[in-house]
Amino acid sequence: QFLFGVIGSPAGNYYKAGIKPINALVIDYDRAAPRGVGAVKCAGNYAADVKPAKKANEQGYEIALYLDAKERKYVEEFSTSNLIAISADKKTLITPASDSILPSITNVMLQQLAKDRGMNVERRKVAIDELENFSEVGACGTAVIISPIGSVTYKGERKEFAKDC
Repeated sequence: QFLFGVIGSPAGNYYKAGIKPINALVIDYDRAAPRGVGAVKCAGNYAADVKPAKKANEQGYEIALYLDAKERKYVEEFSTSNLIAISADKKTLITPASDSILPSITNVMLQQLAKDRGMNVERRKVAIDELENFSEVGACGTAVIISPIGSVTYKGERKEFAKDC
């Protein structure tokens, strides 16, 4: 015998600005190592982001974006969430694939919704240089829900998104 319980609780916006475009900084730190525990929900994954997130915040960014630890050229994930992107022609949803990324049920749901709406879905390596080809970028996860990314700054260059939000 067992008891199944469900608790529902309201939650506020994750970011102070609410559901408005947030700005990201590609940070020169590694969140997870190859063959490490990046894809496992454990305290170490969150602790690794404390210093980089603080540095990004001190520079005026709400969120940090990590590149892969091995080659430093592929997008991994944001400090708080997965990355999703929409292609320039708005026909494809793209999300990075890596053994270092924490899986997200929110991301899986968005991929299914995109397929259901007739979009292509690509889960693959995403080079940092590809960001300029996307019409939209978002952060998605349980806490952040789906947050539009207003800009990503990499090596001093700022790429803007979410002009319609």
